[in-house]
Amino acid sequence: MTIPREAVEVDDAILIERSLNDPEIFATLFDRHAPLLHRYVTRRLGPSEAEDVVADTFLAAFQQRGGYDRRRSDARPWLYGIASNLIGRRRRTEMSLYRAYVRSGVHPAELSGFQVEDGVNTLAVNRPLALALMELTPADRDVLLLVAWAELSYQEVADALAIPPGTVASRLNRARHRIRQALSRQGDRP
Repeated sequence: MTIPREAVEVDDAILIERSLNDPEIFATLFDRHAPLLHRYVTRRLGPSEAEDVVADTFLAAFQQRGGYDRRRSDARPWLYGIASNLIGRRRRTEMSLYRAYVRSGVHPAELSGFQVEDGVNTLAVNRPLALALMELTPADRDVLLLVAWAELSYQEVADALAIPPGTVASRLNRARHRIRQALSRQGDRP
């Protein structure tokens, strides 16, 4: 079935509401958000895990769509929150990716042919950054990467992780401070 053009032009909350009666409309939400979500998860877990996490994210979102807060026109925070929970279940994979990058100097996604774009925002430019990210707590790393890589606002991160905006600010401040310290220590090494 082809998704009606008018479905593509409405906000996420309306799409989700309409999908309750016409489940195929939910595909528009996937088309709209899956590419950026996939890029984010690939950065966090590598390409082999990204497909599964994105698919599981949308499956969970589809199953939970009846409880979606329709006052929120943008479903990105909700989707990134689901993905963050799924990434949390794969912390070992994330740490393995960082360790592999530190050892080889090549982001594992590049080894499998996936182009890791804009080096400033990826691990692909910076072994010290990978080491610094490994030192963060999972909660601080989630907040930092949702802001830096998913480009969510503080409020969107708060919504995604179901925490107060003040907690987002304090975690982000702590993460930035620890990253600066770690990079500074690594810069002092011969």
